[in-house]
Amino acid sequence: MGQSRIASGSLEKVLPELKKRFDADKSAMMLVFDDATGRQVDFDLRGTEAQVLARVLPGQRTGPGRPKLGVVSREISLMPRHWEWLEEQPSGASAALRRLVDEARRREQGRQRVRLALEAAGRFMSVMAGNLPGFEEATRALYAKDRAKLESLTGKWPRDVRKHMLQLIGDTI
Repeated sequence: MGQSRIASGSLEKVLPELKKRFDADKSAMMLVFDDATGRQVDFDLRGTEAQVLARVLPGQRTGPGRPKLGVVSREISLMPRHWEWLEEQPSGASAALRRLVDEARRREQGRQRVRLALEAAGRFMSVMAGNLPGFEEATRALYAKDRAKLESLTGKWPRDVRKHMLQLIGDTI
């Protein structure tokens, strides 16, 4: 196996493959990455496939908020002047905050997408390629957004590691 990709895609697709390999060899080292963040994710693969999936896939949420609408109640800290401004808004503080977040997301969408892709690729590279030749230079090329240099420096890396790193970057650089 070494540094090769076992599966990619949704949890419904990836987890059964991981479970099958885990059952065949419980000592096998398998790393799973969240493509959106590049962070490693751990799963409890004990039990049946149905039990593994039930532990991981989202179930019904209980508690504050409006679960049917996807609303989640969380705490935020603001200065008194911020709370005063929010309280003056015609449709309430929550609606005003949602509008502000939506506006910021639209305005920053392109830059945010590039930043998140670079961070995800950087985290993945750090784990999977940290000991490979040219890693430091490749990391500098990544954050300098120099795709040609990055591709050149990673040309001799294991195929699946390089392919996945480039997939995480996509067309952002």
